[in-house]
Amino acid sequence: MNAIQVENLTKRYGDVLAVDSISFAARTGATIGLLGGNGAGKTTTIAMLLGLLIPSSGRITVLGHDIGKDRFAALERMNFSSPYVALPARLTVKENMRVYGHFYNVPRVDERIAVLARELDLGAILDRPAGQLSAGQKTRVALAKALINQPEVLLLDEPTASLDPDTGDMVRSWLEQYRAESGCTILLASHNMAEVERLCTDVVMLKNGRVVDRGSPAELLTRYGRHDLEDVFLDIARDRRQVVAA
Repeated sequence: MNAIQVENLTKRYGDVLAVDSISFAARTGATIGLLGGNGAGKTTTIAMLLGLLIPSSGRITVLGHDIGKDRFAALERMNFSSPYVALPARLTVKENMRVYGHFYNVPRVDERIAVLARELDLGAILDRPAGQLSAGQKTRVALAKALINQPEVLLLDEPTASLDPDTGDMVRSWLEQYRAESGCTILLASHNMAEVERLCTDVVMLKNGRVVDRGSPAELLTRYGRHDLEDVFLDIARDRRQVVAA
């Protein structure tokens, strides 16, 4: 079963076509990379998956629910993380997590917060206002917030941005473990190609709002004759596909 099914999804802002009839699927328990340069349509696509933006046309199904007709049934089983979306600055980390826990009707929410604090090393900052956190701390707190309801579908936008290499590796390991133990489906938007190669089973490449290629990391490396996804990304961004693939 596909946890996420996107069919001919389009988003237009007047004369600007932000997302141009894209289609892709994420099977249950997989980690899918959504890649592309700035302005490729990644954030717009994620916003439509969350029901924050209404598509101009097309259909999104998440966990068997049509987002256009029944999004709340899916949203209670989903969550989202981005270090670029600020939490209420005056609330402490624990207060923020408690608020989101109540949004999702998480039972024994303080116990869940304690577990996440231990696993994501948040103990020292639980009582600190969110507005006083460093960029790396905000990234870890955003991820903890996204995991408060133990989601079945997790949408991640640059989940390890601003983290040092050691903490970034810890977070990636934790995400791999969470997916393996829970069967969660993850959609990952990232500019960290090593992260994508490590975490993703399949990759969807976007450019100018359209899907321009897709496949597993290994398939893309073979197709483009490259040794890492960063070079594949550059080939696509700079329209070198026909030269490399020939």
